[in-house]
Amino acid sequence: MSTVGAAFRASVPVLFGYVPLGMAFGILFQDLGYAWYYAPLMGLTVYAGAAQFMAVGLLAAHASLFEVALSTFILNSRHMFFGVSLLSRYRAQGLKKLYLIFGLTDETYSLITSTHPPTGHDEQNYYLALTALNQSYWITGCALGALFGANVQFDTSGMDFTLTALFMVLMLEQWKKLREPYPFVVALLCGLAALWLFREQMLLVSISLSIALLLLRSRISQVVL
Repeated sequence: MSTVGAAFRASVPVLFGYVPLGMAFGILFQDLGYAWYYAPLMGLTVYAGAAQFMAVGLLAAHASLFEVALSTFILNSRHMFFGVSLLSRYRAQGLKKLYLIFGLTDETYSLITSTHPPTGHDEQNYYLALTALNQSYWITGCALGALFGANVQFDTSGMDFTLTALFMVLMLEQWKKLREPYPFVVALLCGLAALWLFREQMLLVSISLSIALLLLRSRISQVVL
């Protein structure tokens, strides 16, 4: 199997999540009155699912570009934690490395940390293929949604559950690999605590707290050993 073929096989769950979710974004974005091609263009240049959905609401509320940029930065700041944990894996140089950093999403991170290229294939090319395939799924969904929104009345009720289902699939893949309950219990408890205490910043708080606790546990384990 080729590197791209292996990456495609691993990224199929993302395909089934990104295309319908991208279509939902395309429909919502097109409803703002923009030409259909702006949706896939945003998927190409911004490529941040949650941030793009947030941008729809901000643009509809006539928020300034500064407000959109600041909100996007805060929402996507969790990727800084992802990036730190991938420093030892991303060994590509030049444009390849820049694209790997740009194309890092929650789902891509999960695939990179839970799957491996076939024996004898270059690991960096595998990561690059995973990243490019995932972005192509998202851009395709954005384009299809924008075209549907421009030409067909489309009911998006329930479509937002696609992202939740996608995360469940990726979490099961992580469980099959780790077989250790501690990270999942920590993530669950941090998520519930953040939802209770910091509902508006739930995602950022829960991820930060989970990482802090996991790093603390790792540090304690090293000291004990």
